[in-house]
Amino acid sequence: MKRILLAGVAALGLAIPAIAQQRPDTILVLDASGSMWGQIDGVNKITIARDVVRDFVAAFPADENLGLVAYGHRERGQCSDIETIVSPARGTGEDIARIVAELNPRGMTPMTDAVIAAAQALRHTEQAATVILISDGIETCNPDPCAAARALNEAGVDFTAHVIGFDVRGEAEALLQMQCIADETGGRFLTADNAEELYGALEQLAVVESGVFSFAAYQNHERMGPEPVFFRPDQEISAEYLAGNVSWEISDTEASYVQTLTGNPAQLDLPFGDYVVTVTTEAWDQPVQTEMNFAAESIHNLSVMFPPREPELAELTLRAVLDSASGPLIDTPITWEFTQGDDSFEFDGNPGVMEVRPGTWTVTGYHAAMELEQSQTLTLAEGQRATQAFVFETPAAPLPAATVTAPAQVVVGSAFGVSWMAEGALQERDYVTIVPVGAEAGAYTNFDRLQGRSEGQLRAPAEPGLYEVRLQTEHGKAVLAMTPVEVVDASVSVSGPAQVVIGSAFRVTWGAEGLHPRDYVTIVPMGAEDGAYTNYTRLEGKTEGSLRAPAEAGLYELRLQMENVGRVLARAPIEVVEAEVTVSAPAQVLVGSAFEVSWSAEGLHPRDYVTIVPMGAAEGEYTDYDRLEGQSSGSLRAPIEPGLYEVRLQMENRGRVLARTPVEVADGEVTLSGPERVRAGGDVAVSWTGAIHPRDYITIVPAGTADGEYAAYTRVGDASQGRMTAPEEPGAYEIRYQLENAGRVMARASLEVLASDAALDDGAGLQAPATGKPGEVITVSWTGGNDSADQRVALARADQADFSWISAETAIGRTSTQISLPDAPGRYELRFLDVAGQAVLGRSIIEVAP
Repeated sequence: MKRILLAGVAALGLAIPAIAQQRPDTILVLDASGSMWGQIDGVNKITIARDVVRDFVAAFPADENLGLVAYGHRERGQCSDIETIVSPARGTGEDIARIVAELNPRGMTPMTDAVIAAAQALRHTEQAATVILISDGIETCNPDPCAAARALNEAGVDFTAHVIGFDVRGEAEALLQMQCIADETGGRFLTADNAEELYGALEQLAVVESGVFSFAAYQNHERMGPEPVFFRPDQEISAEYLAGNVSWEISDTEASYVQTLTGNPAQLDLPFGDYVVTVTTEAWDQPVQTEMNFAAESIHNLSVMFPPREPELAELTLRAVLDSASGPLIDTPITWEFTQGDDSFEFDGNPGVMEVRPGTWTVTGYHAAMELEQSQTLTLAEGQRATQAFVFETPAAPLPAATVTAPAQVVVGSAFGVSWMAEGALQERDYVTIVPVGAEAGAYTNFDRLQGRSEGQLRAPAEPGLYEVRLQTEHGKAVLAMTPVEVVDASVSVSGPAQVVIGSAFRVTWGAEGLHPRDYVTIVPMGAEDGAYTNYTRLEGKTEGSLRAPAEAGLYELRLQMENVGRVLARAPIEVVEAEVTVSAPAQVLVGSAFEVSWSAEGLHPRDYVTIVPMGAAEGEYTDYDRLEGQSSGSLRAPIEPGLYEVRLQMENRGRVLARTPVEVADGEVTLSGPERVRAGGDVAVSWTGAIHPRDYITIVPAGTADGEYAAYTRVGDASQGRMTAPEEPGAYEIRYQLENAGRVMARASLEVLASDAALDDGAGLQAPATGKPGEVITVSWTGGNDSADQRVALARADQADFSWISAETAIGRTSTQISLPDAPGRYELRFLDVAGQAVLGRSIIEVAP
């Protein structure tokens, strides 16, 4: 029987469909195969089954439909031995008990097909039905019970198959088959090893009351404990549903019944009983679980409330400043206190940066030195980044004007006199003290209280160095007056310029009689710990040397330090300032070209340099460069790839960029021309336009040679044409214009190199013997030519200029002529000349030999 409580679900605002109070049909499927003759404690299993079924049907409600299917009871070895003996109907208990008592086990175990037969018998009812299978062994007919059960379920037969494994412990395959049949149809799988357990299992499966239960997960927006809380609401919940995927696993305490739901909220028709409910959600880092009893009389809602989502923290930067929001930061200690309700914490710092929960906070800044405080109420949103200034005004009351006097130099550890005077009243507990130069206001070592006097005594520190005698107030630690005191243990001094430019070389002098030659002078940031060093120069018996200024502007110190322990023997302040640096270059240059760069960089080191790098390159990167070396201009070579670049003026020792200007590197428009064919070793006339750099060059290489490789070459210089010698090997070649700095090919022309004695036809083909004797008269014929008014066939030495000759005959109106060979043996060339057009239309080599 299903009892459904709708009140709790309605309180959640959920629409729940009506569910009819219907009793499902039940069919008992009994294993009557031959294995049922097996015994338990000396009693046949079929006998136990007969007794249990008899008692079970006697107690079965008379108003509920009950049927019977049996298998293996009629024939041996027949998988089709399945019979629906009693169709589901009311009042069938006595018939079923009588029939079971007469069953005679003998056949196979087609338990899967028997379940299917039972389900088919129930299909006509078109309502939910229950099949209870009792079997003592493994399926012997259907090779895949799981697949068969799944197919039946997918076919839409609304039934649940519960399976009781009778005396099957230790039979792993049988257990798996039975469990799978139950799982695939939403049923339960139980085992029984005797009559009592078999009856109990039947009772559990046949008489089940159930109800529809709702499950919901909520996100609390109010503060609560750190863990999710399960509860069973009986009224509307004001919290929102938990966002994201939520899954529910409901299992009985023995894990023999497991149901998994997805959704929020979710519903399940659940048999009454005790269950373990496990909730998994992406909003919580691990599953949460509870045990709960679900009964007809209980509230049919189970909810779980999750703690509020942790908000993204806000970041607040606090600045304690003097006199105005844009005033300087206060350099004495500031303590910040945050308060929100009962929460409170504090920290030190100025500026102070803290991440806090969003919301409204009371923030208080405590100025310890001025003994002042102020509070502000600040509201911060989730993830907000905010800055808030706390303005402290300089105390209006002026401090008394005072002076303090002390010796300019004292010996370490000695007692020395100090005197003072002031315009205005000093406090008896105000005091004089001696502290290192640069110590913060209020610092003190050995001190002497004024106590109405005008003089007193102090003890020098144990370490030599530059110190100050200060007259300070007891309250507020204000310095009223100061005078420098040098504490010495040797006559050591160091000096240099008061101000130098970053990266520059500057002179340093010192007095350091008797010190070790490996002691050194260095420059370090003001306040760096003793022994720290950067650029340095060793004493080595000298009294002066050179240092390199740091790359960053600021206050520094010149220090004379001992080499072995870094003890500072003398120091002098020095300010390193930024240089006024500019750099300029053309807005656009051609790839590989040389271009002028100018700069102003007074005071910089001569080894600092200008360079050209791609736009956005890291500081310190460089390509071609030119050192400053006291000049104001220089030259750079443009990269070979077009694009956006920067000309930078950089420091040599750290690569810091002091000035920059953009430069576009554009592709050059270079053209190259030469003959299409030449003889091996012959003269090659080449011309070009758009030359980029005078050290670029023209080279002739075999076709297919990698860009950048070269053979014989000629530099372009400031010319636009030149002559080269063709390679000795015939073949396909390229004439190339290549950039000098990276070999990039800017222009190329094909060149065919022919054999050294090959005829050349550029409009007129010459036919003549390849050899002849001195003084011999030969016949030369030709084809082609042009319409020029002056065309001649000439004989010249092979190395003679094209338009000089030994003899020449007109070619106008003829196709052949007679020419006498020279008396001197050698290599000669017959040429067809267009004298008017200054063109050689044909060539042919002839060797003259005795």
